[in-house]
Amino acid sequence: MIKRFSEYVFILTLSIFFSGCFNNGGSNIKEIRIGLHNDNQLKIQVDVLTDAAVDAYAEYWPEKDGGNEKMLSNVSKNAVSHSLILCNLAPKTNYRYHIITINNGVKSVSKTYSFLSHDLPMWLQEQFKAINKFPKFVPGEFKDGLMLVNKRYAPGTACLVDYQGRIRWYHMVDGMGFKVAHFTKDHTIISILGTNDEPTSYGSQILEINLLGDTLLNLKKGQGDFTNTIHHEILKNDKNQLVTLYVDKRIMDLSSIGGSKKDTVAGDGIIVMDNKAKKIWQWSVFDVLNPLQDAKLLKNKKDWMHANSLNFDKDGNYIISFFNNGQIWKVDSHTGKVIWKFGKGGTIAMPAECDFTQAHAAHINADGNLMFFDNGVEKHQSGVFALKLDEKNKTSKLDLHIKLPKEVFNGRMGSAYMINDTTVLVCCSKRHIMVLADRKGTLLWTMETAMPSYRAEFIKADELSPYLKP
Repeated sequence: MIKRFSEYVFILTLSIFFSGCFNNGGSNIKEIRIGLHNDNQLKIQVDVLTDAAVDAYAEYWPEKDGGNEKMLSNVSKNAVSHSLILCNLAPKTNYRYHIITINNGVKSVSKTYSFLSHDLPMWLQEQFKAINKFPKFVPGEFKDGLMLVNKRYAPGTACLVDYQGRIRWYHMVDGMGFKVAHFTKDHTIISILGTNDEPTSYGSQILEINLLGDTLLNLKKGQGDFTNTIHHEILKNDKNQLVTLYVDKRIMDLSSIGGSKKDTVAGDGIIVMDNKAKKIWQWSVFDVLNPLQDAKLLKNKKDWMHANSLNFDKDGNYIISFFNNGQIWKVDSHTGKVIWKFGKGGTIAMPAECDFTQAHAAHINADGNLMFFDNGVEKHQSGVFALKLDEKNKTSKLDLHIKLPKEVFNGRMGSAYMINDTTVLVCCSKRHIMVLADRKGTLLWTMETAMPSYRAEFIKADELSPYLKP
């Protein structure tokens, strides 16, 4: 275990001061302090003082590996005070490290120091149990990447987990849960936070952090145009604007269908904001659909459509899925016009075998096909669909259909994402299980989870470099 910060600082500082400030290619390292970064047991912060402005970074490695494959910290540029963050640590492991400085193009290496990493907190131990049923058929891409999962109740936790069930990275927030978490193109994690009193995937705060665990953005409901409860999705578009689903409550006269003259109908909308919570664009399902035409409105008025996923099509328009009416829509991101509806009663013809009932995590996959997790509520069997859509001719063709075993039927939440051409990572949230399936539906790998993550998002190894490696 790493000693208390002050105790460990004392030991390292003494070792340098007793030997005097050593020359380091024209600059002197005056002091090295080591402790936890943001109180996270899998991140070490090394603070270095130099007597001249230099570039500095740390090289570190597990002691048992002998330094054959060194990992690198972040680089501190042209400064005398440097905070270097060491990630990708295994719990309870001996590490060695040294500091490298660069002054006027001259690279110098300090002497080598060591530390013993912490164990994971008790509440994070034994959270995941992986069962590798057919290791020969598990693709290398899957073994090299990590899965993003989240704990939705306080204290909230976002974790990056490898295929062996080991937590390789985590971030915790007090008093809030990670309702939804998403890995961005900027290699950051953006999330919706909410209290335990807020519904499953609903929240009132947007948090973005980098892989070092530093906060990049923290917006709370009430700031700027962020006035509604948000839910189920948080994304960043190509302009680095925030895109999320929000709850749109309208007062309506429902007396004609047995309700009151001033009844409340809760629908859903899309809002785009900048990082200061200024509204850029807004759309509501009320703009394109009349609730009074829904025969089940009195039953569903508190959550009329229940939008549960939002994503971008290849052309930048939106793909949005609804639980209550079992449809997936494409919405023009400029005009708000509905371009097509897919599902029962939709505008695009479905193959006979595409009998899905409710969908989650609708998105366009790497092959350009519409892909989603099928909750399978009516047939009591969940699965995965991918379809090739012909927007011009309003037709669709089945590309992939995986029928999951009935033992992992998942009537709410869930996700499915391609790992490569032959395998799919599926999250059965309510069953506390993730599975890797081939195109025939054979389960190659499973992982039981103590935390019922809303989704399991797969992140490839090259997106995690240089701070996290398999």
